[in-house]
Amino acid sequence: MEVLDLLKDAVSRDASDLFLIAGLPVIFKINGQMVRVGEEKQTSSSIAQRIHGVYMLAGDRDLAKTAETGDDDFSFALPGISRFRVNVYRQRGTLAAVIRIITFDLPEPDSIGIPETVMRLSDNTKGLVLVTGTAGSGKSTTLACMIDRINRQRASHIITLEDPIEYLHRHNKSIVSQREIPTDTESYVKALRASLRQSPDVILLGEMRDHETINVAMTAAETGHLILSTLHTVGAAQTIDRVVDAFPANQQNQVRIQLSLVLQGVVSQQLIPALDGTLVPAFEIMLANTAIRNMIRESKIHQIDTVIHSSSRDGMLTMDASLIDLCRRGIISDKIAVGYSPAPELFEKKLKQG
Repeated sequence: MEVLDLLKDAVSRDASDLFLIAGLPVIFKINGQMVRVGEEKQTSSSIAQRIHGVYMLAGDRDLAKTAETGDDDFSFALPGISRFRVNVYRQRGTLAAVIRIITFDLPEPDSIGIPETVMRLSDNTKGLVLVTGTAGSGKSTTLACMIDRINRQRASHIITLEDPIEYLHRHNKSIVSQREIPTDTESYVKALRASLRQSPDVILLGEMRDHETINVAMTAAETGHLILSTLHTVGAAQTIDRVVDAFPANQQNQVRIQLSLVLQGVVSQQLIPALDGTLVPAFEIMLANTAIRNMIRESKIHQIDTVIHSSSRDGMLTMDASLIDLCRRGIISDKIAVGYSPAPELFEKKLKQG
C-alpha cells in the first residue's frame, strides 16, 4: 500500500499514530491499542520507499538531516485529509518512522472532557500556566483549545513556539504567529527571547526544556505576558519541584519567590482507557491561590496536595477525585482507575467508602 493510502486509512480509522518499522506490519495506534494492518512484514527497502514518499508529501523535504544525524522531526498537511507530525529515525541500521495524526479542526473542549476550570486559565492576561503529563497524554490538544479560546474571545498577539507545529490556528480576534523549531527559528530559548520584541500578549512555549528557557519564560510572565507551556511531569507538586530543581542550588530560593509570583495554575492530565474502547482525560487542577503561593515561596511543596484536596469549591481537583468521578459516571472501570491513581492503595479505600 502506498504511503498516501496508509495515511488516508489511518485518518479514516481515527488512529492517533502510524508506525513504519522494519520486521513488522504497518501498525496503527487506535485508542491506545496497537493494531496491525495486515500481516505482511515491512522490509528495510519498503520502509525506505514509504519514508521517501512521506518526504515527497511534505513538500519534497530534504532527507539530508536524517542521513547526517539519524533523526528528523517535522510536520505537514494534506488538504482535505489531515495534518501529520513525523519523526523519522534510524534503528538497527534501517529507517523507521512514527507519524502522529492531527485533525485540522479543534474539538470543543467539553466534548473531549476538558473542564471549564482548565479553560478559564486562558482568561488570565499575564502569568504562567503549565499543562503537564506524560508523552501522549493530550497536553498539546488542551493547550491548542486554550489558544483557540483566546483567539476567539479577545484581541491579542499570540505567538506559538512549537517543535513541530501541530494544530494550525487561523487569525480570528487575535493575530496568531506560529513559529516552528528549527524551521522558522533556531531554538526555544532564542525564539522566546526574540518573541519579547514582537509585541506579544500570549506566548505558547511548546516545552520548557532547561533552566535558561524556564528563566526567560518566568521573566516574560513577570513583565505582563501570559505564558502557556508544558512539562513532562505528573502532578502539581512534582511540576514545581522540577522547575526549581532545574536551577543551581544557589539560585533556587530566588526561583521559588519568582515562581510564587507568576504561577497561575498547573494542570496535570492523563488519558484513561474507557469502557467503550475510547480514551478519556483525567485531570489534577491546581490554582495558585494565596496558600499555594506561600507554600512555593517557603518550599513546603509536600503540603500542596492537601490544599488541592480541600479547595474543590474553588475549582481545584485532585487526580483521584477526577478518576472517582469517571468511575461513578460509568465511563471507566474501577480496576483501570486504580492503575492510574497516584496512590493506588489509598484510592481503593476511597472507592469502597464511596
